[in-house]
Amino acid sequence: MRNEGLGSWPHRRARISAEDTALIHDDRHWSYGEVRERVSRLAGGLHRVGVARGTRVAYLGPNHPAFVETMFAAGQLGAVFVPLNSRLAAAELGTILRDAEPDVLVVAPDLAGTAEDALAGAPVRHRFVVGDRPAASMEALEPLIAQSSPGDAPDVPVVLDDLAMLMYTSGTTGEPKGVALTHANLTWNCFNVLIDVDVSQDEVTLVSAPLFHTAALNQTFLPTFVKGGTSVLVSAFDPDETLELIERHRISWMFGVPAMFQALAQSPKWESADLSSIRAVEAGGAPVPEDLIRTYQARGMTFMQGYGMTEAAPGVSFLRAKDSLSKVGSAGAPCFFSDVDVVDDNGCSVPEGRPGEVVVRGPNVMRGYWGKPDATAAVMSDDGWFHSGDLAERDEDGYLYIVDRVKDMFISGGENIYPAEIENALHEHAAVADCAVIGVPDERWGETGRAFVVPHHGQHLTEEEMRGFLEQRLARYKIPKSLVLVDELPRSASGKLLKKELRTD
Repeated sequence: MRNEGLGSWPHRRARISAEDTALIHDDRHWSYGEVRERVSRLAGGLHRVGVARGTRVAYLGPNHPAFVETMFAAGQLGAVFVPLNSRLAAAELGTILRDAEPDVLVVAPDLAGTAEDALAGAPVRHRFVVGDRPAASMEALEPLIAQSSPGDAPDVPVVLDDLAMLMYTSGTTGEPKGVALTHANLTWNCFNVLIDVDVSQDEVTLVSAPLFHTAALNQTFLPTFVKGGTSVLVSAFDPDETLELIERHRISWMFGVPAMFQALAQSPKWESADLSSIRAVEAGGAPVPEDLIRTYQARGMTFMQGYGMTEAAPGVSFLRAKDSLSKVGSAGAPCFFSDVDVVDDNGCSVPEGRPGEVVVRGPNVMRGYWGKPDATAAVMSDDGWFHSGDLAERDEDGYLYIVDRVKDMFISGGENIYPAEIENALHEHAAVADCAVIGVPDERWGETGRAFVVPHHGQHLTEEEMRGFLEQRLARYKIPKSLVLVDELPRSASGKLLKKELRTD
């Protein structure tokens, strides 16, 4: 076997513990041996249709074993896996498909219609729908697996520095960028998690956050897989169902955004649920309130949280269990193999207690943005430091406290929201002369969007009209929850929009 990367993991794990359960989905179990065989068969089928080293293979759908199989099969062939956000609108998906130019797209049945719309003008040669029932112009995936044998895939040499995955994230310009992660990036990030969370071989991990996000995939699923634990894949998060799954499968570890953990604690089943199997819960995507941490600790659970970004695969810092209350509000200390600094505009470290930009360097930091050298150069220094755009202070112990964002991004329910993307869409509305979007505090989601719109003279826009217009262009979670009509937006003498003034209104 000449593959050192992700695609070799099913084989390497199966030769140690082939009979152990790797995946559970809808109460069906897959052993590591079964995963190895299905991945090898799928790799053989993908090879027959032309997938080779460097080819992009995309997946669109909720958490499902087919996601895992497609990812590992692509890696076995030296191809590049492209997980797509299933919450995006067809137009947004189409932009990403045209940028990544995958040869193959694998789609969940419920999203076949969305995929067909997204594929208009996208150069995707082979389109497969999960299962054995074809949808529209797509072939069924299952026959591709069944008609192959594990030996059909060639032994492709893959080294850790080869590209493994493109994970798309929007930017401050509203333009999606493919974060190019190597096999080394993903492997070293797993090392960071194994050290911080102490994942065990008998771990039973609930994966209910979407795998197309870096935290669920790289921070939760992959560390569980490499250790030989069991991942319970859930297609969509539901608080009551989650509490039932914890009892049924004796879940020991789970990840979620704070809004998910808040919803669990507010479930009518919370008080009576058997949570004794849970060793630890991990949150990310937004700061965790102290009262929520105490709620979980009162039920005997260890609460941990991390700070990161897709560009760091994603681990930057981690707030370990012993510090969850003494350092409440902190983003934690640097992960073991990540170097983190807080710098001023000149790139010089700032002293404790003073704000600066968080920069991170390490073997988990991305190669760059796919096909965007200028965007890469804007955030990566010559000596390998990635500039996050987040402002933070450090305390006397070196723990980070995020205080603001250099960029305008805000986080809603664990999702990164980039106002420029929404503003670009709003400007297409005939009634909008000018607009700005900011994040405002929300008890449930942490933050939600608020749109400030200057209407054209004699025209009007309602919240209902705005939402209806944006639903055709953006994922629902990106659509602002409130609208404020204004005569003008605050701007500096040079014409720069002053969003700080909007936040103080």
